[in-house]
Amino acid sequence: MAVTAVQQIRRMRGGAQGHLMLGSDDHLYVVKFQNNPQHLRVLANELFATRLAEAVGLSVPATEVVEVSEWLIENTPDLHIDMGRKQERCRAGLQFGSRYVGGLMPGQVVDYLPEEQLGEVRNLGEFAGMLVVDKWTCNSNGRQAVFHRKPREKRYAATFVDQGYCFHAGEWSFPDAPLRGVYARNRVYADVTGWASFEPWLGRVENLEADIVWKIAETVPPIWYGGDMRDMERLVVALLARQGQVREWIVQFRESTREPFPKWVEMGTGVGEGRLGERKRVENKW
Repeated sequence: MAVTAVQQIRRMRGGAQGHLMLGSDDHLYVVKFQNNPQHLRVLANELFATRLAEAVGLSVPATEVVEVSEWLIENTPDLHIDMGRKQERCRAGLQFGSRYVGGLMPGQVVDYLPEEQLGEVRNLGEFAGMLVVDKWTCNSNGRQAVFHRKPREKRYAATFVDQGYCFHAGEWSFPDAPLRGVYARNRVYADVTGWASFEPWLGRVENLEADIVWKIAETVPPIWYGGDMRDMERLVVALLARQGQVREWIVQFRESTREPFPKWVEMGTGVGEGRLGERKRVENKW
């Protein structure tokens, strides 16, 4: 069941030109529309990759399919997409909604922290876990996060947002590269000492049951990827085949010019050390 959008609050920053909207469930959502400037499949990627990250225990927003009516668009002048020299009305129908993190008061949610505060983020270790998911899904964008705290709290917590460029955005391919899908500042990786720092998330990705991946894929509205379910089937099959290769891409990042892990002390590459559990490969699921 889709959540119904009942009110537009304001436009959001970012290439997808999302809108902050109130849902019929009384929650605020950052809504990305089918006719966003990036690609239709960005919506599918957001829902699929965010729910994969959620399945392995990472801090990501709740996600929903949000239905925006023609009436609401017609009666909300700000619901449009800027297309260079012209504007296009947002398309009615099923859109992607990411639950808005934190509150609306200034200082409760920020997307940048000074170095000292960044090092004090409560769940800083999860950046290593999100790196696992970004490498698995071939996020071709830099890793994005927002930081939030409740009133009177001093330390922020991170929530990982913007999975639209996983699977190489609209291409649904996997052109892996060492510096893709990584956070821009090395401070978030400074306490990584070896493979243990990527647990439990690395083990969960390597051993995630195929049935779970298929079930998450089935929650993606086919209209968000052109309606041909064979495209989604190929994506899932490729994703399952990548589970045992994540360590290789982490090693490539470790050995890159970024030198992201100054405290790494373990010997060996870790490649081939991941233990994939017995997994039922679901074929012809669709």
